[in-house]
Amino acid sequence: MIDSPRLELLLAKQGRAIAIALVVVGVLAIAATGWAVANPETTTTPRFGEERVTTDTHTSALVTENGTLWTEGERLTDSSVYVLNASPELTVAPVTRLRNETGGTPIEEGNVSHELLLRFEATRDDASFWNETHRVLRDTPSVENGVATSEATIDMESYRQRQRHLEREVSGIGSVTLTMVLRVEYDTGRHQGTLTSSAPVEITEEAYWLDGSLSNSASDSHRSGTERTTESRSPALVGGLSVLGTLSLAGAALVARRSPTDIEAARRAVHEQRYAEWISRGSIPMWIGDYHVSLDTLEDVVDVAIDTNERVVHDDQRGLFAVVNDGVVYYYSDRGLWEETAWPEMDLEEQSAVIDGDGELSADELSGLDPSDEFASPDDPDGFEDDEAVWEQL
Repeated sequence: MIDSPRLELLLAKQGRAIAIALVVVGVLAIAATGWAVANPETTTTPRFGEERVTTDTHTSALVTENGTLWTEGERLTDSSVYVLNASPELTVAPVTRLRNETGGTPIEEGNVSHELLLRFEATRDDASFWNETHRVLRDTPSVENGVATSEATIDMESYRQRQRHLEREVSGIGSVTLTMVLRVEYDTGRHQGTLTSSAPVEITEEAYWLDGSLSNSASDSHRSGTERTTESRSPALVGGLSVLGTLSLAGAALVARRSPTDIEAARRAVHEQRYAEWISRGSIPMWIGDYHVSLDTLEDVVDVAIDTNERVVHDDQRGLFAVVNDGVVYYYSDRGLWEETAWPEMDLEEQSAVIDGDGELSADELSGLDPSDEFASPDDPDGFEDDEAVWEQL
């Protein structure tokens, strides 16, 4: 792990909470991984069916007299033009097909209605100002194998005469047109609708024809069911959750093992790193300075060093940070006051002999004392001359 005092301080303060959070995340991620593996993704898609209705119109005419082109009794079918004298009657046969496109089968139980109209219309400047409609077919044929067929025969000579009469009536005012209109109503059991198609009818003195087609179609869709598809969860999702769970649990164990227990030591390490440019390592004698001022934090000692343009000396042995200026020592130590930093911590209970200053010594105890005193007066050549010698001896 990265050796960072800030990280150490964070772990000292929040290490337990961080470890718990990582454990919770790890457990949830592992549980989610198991759930994702045990529960594949199911997709529900609506399924639709389609029905199609198609209408085609066939035309034919029976030849009524022999001629150069045809013989009597011959039937002309879906011709592009019919000769009026040879075949004056036109047979129109609309055919409607009902089909289930989804299953590819005909619809047997549908209903179909055919209506065929011939409409005269007088127009001027493309605007209608009069019309006349003749119904030539209204039939509801039976549906067999999905097909319904009707048939109507039209005397085209009579319509030619009617058109000429109308043209004389509106001569100089407008023009007269003849249009064939086919309307198909259907009911498949699921869908209902109407198909409408029209085509102009051209009639001359010699021939007639349909200038267009009367075919039309429509498609209708409906919901026929539901399709369910089951697929395994994304490998990336499962793998990501598994890795997250593993890393979270491993991180929790690492945080729990790395978290320091001494918050103050961690905070002091942060301060040492922050003010490293103002701190030098060294040894601070006990007797230095005339006055000793205890400060509350290391930051206070650094502030004094900045204000006095001095260095902060860090004495590892005494656990002391100090700035000396004009005989005054400004210091901070987690051990306490200045005098308390001079002596190492000792467990007096482990000493081999302890003398009770308040008790009385027996004669045998007095005789066992060594009369020599290493802390003799300055006159004793074997004694120490000053406090510095005493400190060095310690």
